[in-house]
Amino acid sequence: MTRKQLIEQIKIKRSFLCIGLDTDINKIPEFLLSENDPVFEFNKRIIDATKDLCVSFKLNTAFYESRGVKGWESLVKTWEYLPSDCFSIADAKRGDIGNTSEMYAQAFFDVRSSGMSFDALTVTPYMGIDSVKPFLKFVDKWVILLALTSNQGSADFQFLSSGGLHLFEEVIEKANTWADKENLMYVVGATNAEAFKDVRKHAPNHFLLVPGIGVQGGSLEDVCFYGMNSDCGLLINSSRAIIYASNKEDFADAARQEALKIQIVMERELKKFKLIV
Repeated sequence: MTRKQLIEQIKIKRSFLCIGLDTDINKIPEFLLSENDPVFEFNKRIIDATKDLCVSFKLNTAFYESRGVKGWESLVKTWEYLPSDCFSIADAKRGDIGNTSEMYAQAFFDVRSSGMSFDALTVTPYMGIDSVKPFLKFVDKWVILLALTSNQGSADFQFLSSGGLHLFEEVIEKANTWADKENLMYVVGATNAEAFKDVRKHAPNHFLLVPGIGVQGGSLEDVCFYGMNSDCGLLINSSRAIIYASNKEDFADAARQEALKIQIVMERELKKFKLIV
């Protein structure tokens, strides 16, 4: 999915919601455990119930990789089932020396190799350009680079001063020389909304993937106030609050209701910024 297509979907669906399919087999409704692939069946029903309310689905690969071959099979089947009008993200946080990154890129971007071809992959920037460049070689694929995360430990390194800037600002400045807004996004956590002002100084036109809304305490309205740009420029992720809204047979309907609550707020914000009428 190109940047233009993503913006079109935001306007069509009046939403910039990304739903995280962080599916833990120990948390899904018990009645699904009799299915041949309980994780895929859970994901399938969540997707069916919410696909008109979101523009993206994000699969945190740790929840699948932890289950070995079965988990990888669930991951592939879920990717195959994702709607074509939804931006697909593999949240794998990869980043290694160049030849290893080439294999990681092949795993998530080359359908002939792995059976999957996600639109985007989260990547860690710590090892620099040679660890990121292999992912950027794939046409019409996106790198979503970790910049300012929402976890408590983000303060350990990301806010360190470097040349008058915080380290996360230096990461953005340097990464902007590797790619542009057409194939590079940044992860910016919602738990420190005012930091979006600093992010936007360095990346005014890039899309930002924003975790930390809801369970982690981030405010959707504050993120929009500080972070929204003329193209929206935000993908707000919500995972647990939506997919685990119920652990009974109504779980998909409950997930839809939670997604709808967020979509309604997003529609209001898009109107406020005059991005839709």
